[in-house]
Amino acid sequence: MYINLIFELSMVLDEERFHKVLSHVHHKADCMEKEEYADRSLEEKGIVIIYRDSQYKKKIKLIVNVDRLLDGNKSNSEKISRKLNKRIGEYFDYRYTLDDFFISGMRIAVDINVGAHNDVEAYLKVLRRIGRVKGFSPVRYECFENVDSFCLEGNSNGIDFIIYDLEGLYERQLNENNIGRKNFKTAIKESKGTLRAEVWLTKTKTVRIYADKEDMSAQIITLSEKCQDIFLETFVRIIPYGDFYKKGKAEEIIRTEIKDDRLRRRMLRLVALIPEKKSVYLAQKEINCRNMKKIMEAFAKINLSPVTISKRQNIGHLTDLYNNIV
Repeated sequence: MYINLIFELSMVLDEERFHKVLSHVHHKADCMEKEEYADRSLEEKGIVIIYRDSQYKKKIKLIVNVDRLLDGNKSNSEKISRKLNKRIGEYFDYRYTLDDFFISGMRIAVDINVGAHNDVEAYLKVLRRIGRVKGFSPVRYECFENVDSFCLEGNSNGIDFIIYDLEGLYERQLNENNIGRKNFKTAIKESKGTLRAEVWLTKTKTVRIYADKEDMSAQIITLSEKCQDIFLETFVRIIPYGDFYKKGKAEEIIRTEIKDDRLRRRMLRLVALIPEKKSVYLAQKEINCRNMKKIMEAFAKINLSPVTISKRQNIGHLTDLYNNIV
């Protein structure tokens, strides 16, 4: 499983110290746009520094792409912490270190190869039929406009989930940034047939729950080591196990495989309700079963997703996504 981590580190300063740091880079920009300036001088080394000069809080954020930080080399989690601390020290002339920041967010990105671009489109059409799930609601992000995607926002848990057409995102960046195709040619070619799924930890308190440490270096190490488990914990809450079929075929499989009359009726009811309610969560609520976990486990045992393929799609079967990520 390919995993890349992106950490968001933040540091809040008083006005004097903030502008003292900013003065070293501000000459590179004519002005701050919307109270914000991004210094991309370390972008090739995996770090973008964002200066946020709001009326109420002066903040410096680091967006750290771990894959670039390590130059694409696989390494242990302790090296991430050491190299990041070194880059921060060099950039700030050793006035600030990693320990002066806190982790305000983290993204875990996993690439799922599903075949061709048509397969990417087919999966996303089915996944959007999941709609709302418990603890999450559909949301639209500006960065994914005109990109085939399915996005969910945590209602109160500080976790977002996004899955999208990676090739489509690169194509949009190519068009919007007016960057020569030569710069994107390799990335676009390698992204064909790839779904990228991301889990975002969007709140500091959520990060701390998973990090379970006070020391910054220890938090970075812990989160790097636990990233696969964190990703899968959210992924299984969103994406049901099992292959995807059209409704008629799914019902046929249930009737053939499930011998328990009561369980079979509830599974058939769930398959019918999801497209009607346009939501897995609302369909589950309608059934009003105390042991919904047992029903979902029954689907998994027969390798069948309760989310079905629309009759308008020219495809009758899609294999379980878990085959491609585990």
